[in-house]
Amino acid sequence: MSYQIGIIGTGNVAWHLARAFENAGHIITDVYNRDISKAKHFALDFFNAKATSKLNFNDSNAQIFILAVSDDAIAEIAPEIILPENSILAHTSGSVAMNALGYARTENQGVFYPLQTFSKGKAVDFSEIPIGIEAENKMTENALNSLAKSISNKVQLMDSRDRRTIHLAAVFACNFTNHLFTISKGILENRNLDFDLLEPLIVETLNKSLEIGPNNAQTGPAKRGDLETLDNHFQALSNNPEIAEIYRAISQNIIDYYSEE
Repeated sequence: MSYQIGIIGTGNVAWHLARAFENAGHIITDVYNRDISKAKHFALDFFNAKATSKLNFNDSNAQIFILAVSDDAIAEIAPEIILPENSILAHTSGSVAMNALGYARTENQGVFYPLQTFSKGKAVDFSEIPIGIEAENKMTENALNSLAKSISNKVQLMDSRDRRTIHLAAVFACNFTNHLFTISKGILENRNLDFDLLEPLIVETLNKSLEIGPNNAQTGPAKRGDLETLDNHFQALSNNPEIAEIYRAISQNIIDYYSEE
């Protein structure tokens, strides 16, 4: 089934979802941003999309509205949205409960949560992205499930508690890991060394962790209790106490984890 879809928000998640929906044969009817110039710029990427800076969609043909905004904006924006009769409103957050939509002017509320990191313009394969669905009623669940399955092979029902747990784990696996890459890059650049040197190591670490499990894949001085190397690294970080503290905390956590085995 093809849906007509309104997109509320113009960030990374909004852009990738809108692109995936259109590629799957759905129609993007409306694009909202309170800054009309941003809405117009976003809408240019989609065939029939109309840009708006108003949250009154009463005259829209959309059946499903995707609220893809920052977590703290969901409860603020939801009560202001005016939707066509019987339309669905779903937010995309992993950490915000469905009841954040409680004051929205529709009973057909839900969550459409794609478990992936998105950067605008960077292509992703949506067919492999897990999508978590939660809904206030069966009609909404069926529609969101149908929409999700049109773009992904990995769709499952996921309540707010499970979604928050998954989002927490994802922050460690994705956001924190990427920031550690940023720290590594800075350490190398201080000696005019290229971050590309670490690419084979990063790829092998990821592949091995997925193949044999992260707890089995762990190596390094903290795992083997090499205190001399740890001390040398602390000395090298003596001029950067914030990074040294991150190094100390993670190393101690590794030592504690494997000492219990």
